[in-house]
Amino acid sequence: MYVAVKGGERAIDNAHAWLAEARRGDTAVAELSLAQIREQLALAVDRVMAEGSLYDRDLAALAIKQARGDLIEAVFLIRAYRTTLPRFGATRPVETAAMACDRRISAIFKDAPGGQVLGPTFDYTHRLLDFALAAEGEAPEAPRAPASDTPTPHVATHLGRDGLLGDEPAGDGAPPDLTREPLAFPAERALRLQALARADEGFTLGLAYSTQRGHGSTHAFVGELRIGRVGVEMDIPELGFAVGIGEVELTECETVNQFAGSKTEPAQFTRGYGLVFGQSERKAISMALVDRALRTEELGEEPSGAPAQDAEFVLAHGDNIQATGFLEHIKLPHYVDFQAELELVRRMRAEAAEAAQ
Repeated sequence: MYVAVKGGERAIDNAHAWLAEARRGDTAVAELSLAQIREQLALAVDRVMAEGSLYDRDLAALAIKQARGDLIEAVFLIRAYRTTLPRFGATRPVETAAMACDRRISAIFKDAPGGQVLGPTFDYTHRLLDFALAAEGEAPEAPRAPASDTPTPHVATHLGRDGLLGDEPAGDGAPPDLTREPLAFPAERALRLQALARADEGFTLGLAYSTQRGHGSTHAFVGELRIGRVGVEMDIPELGFAVGIGEVELTECETVNQFAGSKTEPAQFTRGYGLVFGQSERKAISMALVDRALRTEELGEEPSGAPAQDAEFVLAHGDNIQATGFLEHIKLPHYVDFQAELELVRRMRAEAAEAAQ
């Protein structure tokens, strides 16, 4: 039970003022601009956009600044702002096969059709602190291959041609919209993927790691990981055709997993899938691993009881805003609740003492 707290408005106002002062920090140090956050903390911006379900780099940068770098608080701000926006319609599904890739790798083919593009990655760095960055010098411009608008087909299509990769089941009608309808169980795959795309990166990573350690039996290979920009099109009823309204940066991952087959299906590989806003390959890979673990029953496999195979456990606990709200609400006044429990404990102690005499 919660109780109303009266007379605390002044204290709350003072707390807000102190927060603003702490957010600004030492005024002798130049204030961070939104452009600096957007351009130099791009991966944090991308995470906030992905988990906040709103693709807008400037707003994500503003949320990070307002939240003092607390990314979950920034996600909360973005989601709250998102609820105020009008909805004009739905875009067409993006064609990731037409992605202009900045990074595109495959762990299953050395010579992947279309080539491997390492792109901007931490994979080959030595994880040593670069003190040259403390000098705030300008980084030299990196050499880049000429940009190509040639569509790069997915690696999975080459396995599919030989019948070695299972077909993806088509959904029935328009997928549900998790941002407008509450999560319900059982959840179809389209809904699960939406929830995973918005889920906390750390939570998803932990579940994905658990599947690799045997809690899910979903040993996987990264069939393809790609990061790049795709065009977004929207049907305009007055025109009778689709119009390009912009482009978004996405990270897409497809994993391939062993599948022993069944009475109706031969032995083949199956997929896990991840797609998130911005450059967020750790999240996309984690999402693909958990997606595959959640398909256990759908594929006729025997569940092992692993957490990553339990859709209700995964989807009900992966949203960091819901988790934060429930966790932090215990900071609110619970005087009546505690007094009731305190009286109960005192009575139990008194009864035990009386019985011992």
